[in-house]
Amino acid sequence: MEGVAMKLPSFKSLAPTAISVASTFSRRRSFSFVRRSSSLSATITADSESVSLGQRARKDFRILHQEVNGSKLVYLDSAATSQKPASVLEALQNYYEFYNSNVHRGIHYLSAKATDEFELARKKVARFINANDSREIVFTRNATEAINLVAYSWGLSNLKPGDEVILTVAEHHSCIVPWQIVSQKTGAVLKFVTLNEDEVPDIDMLRGMISEKTKLVAVHHVSNVLASSLPIEEIVVWAHDVGAKVLVDACQSVPHMVVDVQKLNADFLVASSHKMCGPTGIGFLYGKSDLLLAMPPFLGGGEMISDVFLDHSTYAEPPSRFEAGTPAIGEAIALGAACDYLSEIGMPKIHEYEVELANYLYEKLSSVPDVRIYGPRPSESVRRAALCSFNVEGLHPTDLATFLDQQHGVAIRSGHHCAQPLHRYLGVNASARASLYFYNTKEDVDSFIVALADTVSFFNSFK
Repeated sequence: MEGVAMKLPSFKSLAPTAISVASTFSRRRSFSFVRRSSSLSATITADSESVSLGQRARKDFRILHQEVNGSKLVYLDSAATSQKPASVLEALQNYYEFYNSNVHRGIHYLSAKATDEFELARKKVARFINANDSREIVFTRNATEAINLVAYSWGLSNLKPGDEVILTVAEHHSCIVPWQIVSQKTGAVLKFVTLNEDEVPDIDMLRGMISEKTKLVAVHHVSNVLASSLPIEEIVVWAHDVGAKVLVDACQSVPHMVVDVQKLNADFLVASSHKMCGPTGIGFLYGKSDLLLAMPPFLGGGEMISDVFLDHSTYAEPPSRFEAGTPAIGEAIALGAACDYLSEIGMPKIHEYEVELANYLYEKLSSVPDVRIYGPRPSESVRRAALCSFNVEGLHPTDLATFLDQQHGVAIRSGHHCAQPLHRYLGVNASARASLYFYNTKEDVDSFIVALADTVSFFNSFK
């Protein structure tokens, strides 16, 4: 690439009208206006049907209104992390500005206020996924820690030599590595479901693997690479028929569709705040009450105890039993605000819009020569998530992602997306991934396709 001068990163704000709404983040009173602007439910019904949900939502996300490397930012990496609306940022700032204090430990006003808001956030999360009781929600650092909690607390206590844990080759590393560690400690056996001809986990194979030896089925709800979804309700029935438990990695479903844990009837479910418009540093575990009550602590320390003696300790009831030490208080409160924000828009509306975006993305990306998209084709019976992992023949995905960013301001992902076994199964080392959320638009997809075509043309000019 001699003679080619790549642009250095630069940033410039766009849309001064939109920015003015949130440009005074340092002054609390500005948030009252931003919060009202984020109330989309009334706007959605009042606005013209010709204006998409994405166009209406964008005003709540200041970060989207900027230039990157001299081009308007097109953010297509929401499967890695979502952007945060003004109301979520406000909730986090309000905690630190007005009632920052530790929870569950003080009798003064600030501590009581922080505790009330922290536990209210737990209730909001429970309501968001329709848990039967807020005590079934355990706050964790992220979904990875939530899975490790189940692996070390439930897994080490219940798995024995010869017991089987069923997973798929499409799992995120966070749903593979903990079970590898636990299986090495307990003698349990991991069994993996491969893909069928449509490049989705083979459900018939999964059902056939379930036996009296099966103690756990740990699977994703929606794949972060294939954009496919699994029939969790059916899987739960099959597993429960032999007395096995089911853990669902719902990181790519909770932010995008209605997830009802009572309807799914899964024993455990995990999700991460930062993928659902909330802050980083917090996620949650849903666990059925009877299971959590029977599980030993994951970490020891303050908050998770009932009484401590020199020779032994007794433990608090769940969820406190699994929340040792000072939690991420502000982050939990902001996660609750994210649940409010998404609920106000309506998860059915978000899902319906994203299905439309998903089909549009797949159709447009398929039209680019030499592109290979992984996962199933969308159809009347197959609804893809709003993401596409792909490769372009003869080009490395990191080269694509770098050029798209530096020359066009388009942010996509490249690499193995924490799914190396899946990429090996597909016969590739890495892929590029464009992933959308409800604040994206068809115009974002069009900009991406134009930029991708230019990128491919540039690299092909050297062949």
